[in-house]
Amino acid sequence: MKISTGKVKSAQKLVLYAPEGFGKSTFASQFPDPIYIDTEGSTKQLDVQRFDDDMSKWDNIITAAAYVAGGSTDRKTLVIDTIDWAEAAVINKLNEEYHTRNILTLDYGHGSLLVQAEVKKLFDKLDECIAKGINVVLLAHAAMRKLELPEEMGAFDHWEMKLQSKQVKAMVKEWADILLFGNFKTYVITDEKTKSKKAQGGKRVLYTEHHACWDAKNRHGLEAEIPFEYKSIAHLFSGTEKVPEKVPEKVPEKKTATKKKEKPAEEPAAEAVPFPSPLSELLRLMEESKVTEDQVLVTFHAKGKFPDAKKLTDITDMAFIEKSVIGNWDSFRKAVERYGKEVPFIAD
Repeated sequence: MKISTGKVKSAQKLVLYAPEGFGKSTFASQFPDPIYIDTEGSTKQLDVQRFDDDMSKWDNIITAAAYVAGGSTDRKTLVIDTIDWAEAAVINKLNEEYHTRNILTLDYGHGSLLVQAEVKKLFDKLDECIAKGINVVLLAHAAMRKLELPEEMGAFDHWEMKLQSKQVKAMVKEWADILLFGNFKTYVITDEKTKSKKAQGGKRVLYTEHHACWDAKNRHGLEAEIPFEYKSIAHLFSGTEKVPEKVPEKVPEKKTATKKKEKPAEEPAAEAVPFPSPLSELLRLMEESKVTEDQVLVTFHAKGKFPDAKKLTDITDMAFIEKSVIGNWDSFRKAVERYGKEVPFIAD
C-alpha cells in the first residue's frame, strides 16, 4: 500500500443556501467556467451556459450530470440551481410511479428511502465530476423553522436548507466540503439623543461555521463571517489554500486646527449585529410591541435578573435572552405591561 502526506489538491464540493432573491445564481456565475443545471429557470437573465432540456424532470437532471461527468464538456464547474427543486423533481417522478400524492408519506419511511436512493444516483455522478477535477456547486433556498430542544427552555429560530426529506438534507450536508449560509446582516441604529434603538436591513454576508441558528461548515480555515463576494472564496478555486490576509485600516493623521469650527450635528451611530441575533431580534420585537428599553430593564430588575444592567447592551447572557425572553415573548410582554406584579414568564 502507498502512503502519502501533505495536502491533496481536489475540486471543491460547495453548497450555498440563502433566502429567495439573495443573489445565489449570480454569485455562482463567478465560479470558474460554470455550466448550469437550471431546475427552476432562474438563470434566464444571466449570460451563462445551461442545458436547454426541461430540467424540472428528474431523468433530464441525471442525464445532464452524467454528460458533465463523462467529460463531454470543457466546463470547470457544474452548478445545480437549485438542489431543493431537484429533490421536488424526484418526488414528482416517484409520485407518478407509485400513484401516490406524496411519496414521503408512505408507511415505515419507505417513501423517504426511495427518494434517498434516487438522489444517491445524482450524487454518484457529482462525485465522478469531482474525480475529474470539475467543481460542483449546489444552490438551495433557505427556510426558517422553530427549533425546540427537550433539555432547553423555550424555542428559537433555525435556518436550514429547504429540503423535504430529512435523509436528503443530511446527505447534502455530509457530502459538502464547504456549506455556506447567506443572509442579510442587521444594523442596530442608536439615536444619540433619545437612546432609542432600531434594527435596519444591511449588507449580505456569508456564514461559514456552525451556529445555533444555522448550519454551516468549511475545511479551509475561513473566517466565521465573510462578505457575500466571490473573491472571499476565490483562492479555494485557484489552486492555493492561502487565506487572503486582512489589510489593516489606515489611521488618518491628526491635523492641527487653525480655526475652531462648529461641532457638526451628530449622526445616529450604527452597530452591526449578525442576523439572526438574540439582541437584534429582541429590539425588533420591542419595536413591534412598542416596548421601551427602560420597561424591559425594569421588568428584568423586578425578576432579579441583571440587577447591574443600565442598558440592554450591558447584558451578555444571550442564551437567556434568546430562550427565556424571545422564545416566550407573549408572556414577557404581559410582564412588561404590568411589571412589578408576579408574572411567571421565567422558569428558573
